[in-house]
Formats: sequence, structure tokens, C-alpha cells
Amino acid sequence: MNQHAIVGKFSHVKPDDTEFTGGGLRDFFLYRDLGIAAATGGQVICHLVKANADMPPEDGTGWHKHECDFQIVIMMKGWARFMYEDKPTLVSAGDVVHQRPGIVHYLFDYSPDMEYLEIVSPADFKTVDMPPATDQVPPVTPWK
Repeated sequence: MNQHAIVGKFSHVKPDDTEFTGGGLRDFFLYRDLGIAAATGGQVICHLVKANADMPPEDGTGWHKHECDFQIVIMMKGWARFMYEDKPTLVSAGDVVHQRPGIVHYLFDYSPDMEYLEIVSPADFKTVDMPPATDQVPPVTPWK
């Protein structure tokens, strides 16, 4: 049962209401706020994340985990390759991933057109750097 306060704010964000901007968790990605954090009083964040065309993959996100209650990634365009613990995982357009709380992972490669919808609770979740789960990470795919 949800133990958070009931939030009754309606939100409707159209494509032209917000823009992709830098300044998010990763400088090689661009983020588009969808207004959900404000509408839910910080209970949930929902944003679009896309590859920054000026910054092809080099080192990726590094190994980390999120301190959160819930996280879903829905790949809208392109693809990304993750390591979930010691398992390489290709996430392609149309795929949906539930990243269980605390899973150690690493987004190490992505296409130039990669774009995903990320939904996380709470909105102010923390990211914690972690030691590598494995040293067997495949190489990145060079952009043309």
C-alpha cells in the first residue's frame, strides 16, 4: 500500500512544453522533464533521456546502483547495452526493463539515436558508484 501523501495535481506535458537539456546525472545524455516530479510532490520522476549527439560513448556510466524504490526504463528509440551485474544485456526500442532496487549496473554502449523513458521513485533517488561486478565488459560500438 502506498504510504505517501495523496497527490491530486493534474499534469499534461506536450512535446513542445519542455526541451531536452544538459545538466542531468550524465553529461553525455540530454534530459527532458515531463512534469511528473512536480505533479507527484517528488514521489516519482519521469523523464526522457537521449544520447547527446556530440558525445559518443567512451566510458559510459561506470558501475553504479540507484537507491530507489522503483525504476523502469522503456527504450523508445535506438538501443543501449547494459551490464546488469555480470550479464551483458541489449535493450532495444520497444523493450521495457524493471531495474530492481539496488541492482549494480553499467550502461556502457548506446546508439546515436538512443532515447528512453525513465520512471523512478522517489524523484530524488540517489546514485552510488560501485566496484565492478565483472571485468568482462564488451567493447563499445564506434559511431560513424
